Amino acid sequence: MKILISNDDGYQAPGIVALHDALKGLADVEVVAPEHNNSAKSNALSLHSPLYVNTAHNGFRYVNGTPADCVHIALTGLLGYRPDLVVSGINNGANMGDDTIYSGTVGAAMEGYLFGIPAIAFSLTEKGWTHLDAAAHMATKLVAQLLPSLQDTGSRSDPWLLNVNIPSRPLEELRGFKVARLGRRHAAERVIAQTNPRGETMYWIGGAGKAKDDADGTDFHATLQGFATITPLQVDLTDHERLPYWVPMAASLSAPAVPVAEGHARETSR
Repeated sequence: MKILISNDDGYQAPGIVALHDALKGLADVEVVAPEHNNSAKSNALSLHSPLYVNTAHNGFRYVNGTPADCVHIALTGLLGYRPDLVVSGINNGANMGDDTIYSGTVGAAMEGYLFGIPAIAFSLTEKGWTHLDAAAHMATKLVAQLLPSLQDTGSRSDPWLLNVNIPSRPLEELRGFKVARLGRRHAAERVIAQTNPRGETMYWIGGAGKAKDDADGTDFHATLQGFATITPLQVDLTDHERLPYWVPMAASLSAPAVPVAEGHARETSR
């Protein structure tokens, strides 16, 4: 079994080192990750600048691009083989609720999923790498459970994308895994305005808002209870329930214009 590992914190981040060391006992693992921190890059691809690949002393390959770039070029020629699983993380901070839209960690995993390969995004709920060893243990436990099913060719034709958030707690305080839906956050905090040495105003994006929907059943609620959450994600953004609402308007806009009779037009113009 072969696993491709990437992340958005960069190839030197403690999270990806811990994940690599934990998973290398389960399969052949290879790292292709960004050279620098690329948090909140989502699914961005670099289409107007060249990408370069270098190899670090530990064998990790790093790219001067986004997380999605790393997985994309790995799967389209760099590796020379098709991995059985794409794993992203372990991220320095939570990717719950609306975070998944912006997350480069999720973006890297999603790129693998778009190529038809099962994929998992792993994140710690708090920044600072607290209890990273416990998170790596939980990640290994989940991957070990899933790997046998990936040997079935039928499973490979129906890939899945999982978003996993692990509480930053000691291993003995983790209560296991729980499947949960995405919660929601309040609007982000205000933008931070500063003045640079030239007197120009510069802006920093504010921090993420607090949880808005953290009800029972959400990832926010479950992680607070000490569970690592598993949330299956989909790429289809279609609002299927509201499709019928827009059908009449589209039909009216598509109706041919009714020609005005010549005589009526002259009478109207008087």
